[in-house]
Amino acid sequence: MMKSLKILMCSGTLAAVAAAGVGASPAAAAGANIFFMLPNSTTIRFERRDAPLFVEAMKERMPDATVTVQNGEGDPDRQQRLVEDAIAQGADLIVYTSSDANLAAGALKAADDANVPVLLYEHDAIGGKAQAHVLFNARAVGQAQGKRAAELIEAMPEGTIKIARVKGNQGEYGTTQYELGQNEYLQPLMDSGRIEVVCEDFTPNWDPVKAQAFSENCLTRTGGDVDMFLGMNDGTTGGAVAALISQGYKKGDVIVTGGQDATIEAVQFIVQGWQDNTVFKDLRVMAEAAADLTVEILNGEKLSDKWINGKVNNQYMDVPAAFLPVKNVTIDNVSDVVDAGIYTWDEICKGAEDTELCKSNM
Repeated sequence: MMKSLKILMCSGTLAAVAAAGVGASPAAAAGANIFFMLPNSTTIRFERRDAPLFVEAMKERMPDATVTVQNGEGDPDRQQRLVEDAIAQGADLIVYTSSDANLAAGALKAADDANVPVLLYEHDAIGGKAQAHVLFNARAVGQAQGKRAAELIEAMPEGTIKIARVKGNQGEYGTTQYELGQNEYLQPLMDSGRIEVVCEDFTPNWDPVKAQAFSENCLTRTGGDVDMFLGMNDGTTGGAVAALISQGYKKGDVIVTGGQDATIEAVQFIVQGWQDNTVFKDLRVMAEAAADLTVEILNGEKLSDKWINGKVNNQYMDVPAAFLPVKNVTIDNVSDVVDAGIYTWDEICKGAEDTELCKSNM
């Protein structure tokens, strides 16, 4: 039987159609119509890796299903229109990564009114009904970032260390949890005077360009008196790196830490010496979890304890949640992303071929 996948690109929409197969579940046999709503293009993992991995996982589970991937492009109004259009096209389920968690209620209400189930993916969505939420353990991400920052600060010379905090999108569950996790390690250092926060702000829609602008302004305003930039994902840390490069700093002049997502650019920055860490989230596991839960929801089955291990309150309900594990990656264990099959040494060593690490592995 045919098991191939056809991918169509059209006006910002990736439509992926899985061909028919044998042994499909009842919902698959009926030809489930699934829409995967991405939040933006600025967090590059979603288009580059999340969408293809989910499509592939659904092809294996529901060969007769159709998965249409669309991008809200950071605009919650556009994303709501996409949801309404998906409903009009006969969506059986919407996998939803909100463009703005604080402005997602309208999209959730539209789906609820149409009796279309919603599976939240990574980002939270405030003020509406959802069947489940698949996400990496956001508090654990913040803890990993804070712990690493504290270790780096401990190794620095005595005196007050001046840090700039480049936060994520304001009001999101993830942003809040990352900050709480970071502060478990940073608050005692702030209270003792070991660190001083000289600049901090949120980054609308996690936009690296806005993170860069904030970082450049911080460097200018402080006269370059910044010892560390602490971000919340690879977009915000990448913005800080770009600011340092644009203002003529050298690698190591200012520590940049607090990465997340293990994008190829971030891993390359780690190998090159511009960035200290990234929190690795195995998106293959996330795709498996989302696909399994999608099948269970479509078939009206009880959500499996294999994945559901907590809940997220989205100010409307306690959404059953699948919290997935994370791992901190630094230069000391950057090989983990290679071992996981995410990138090759040739890819991560681009621009750093002469380093000892790359010489010994390429």
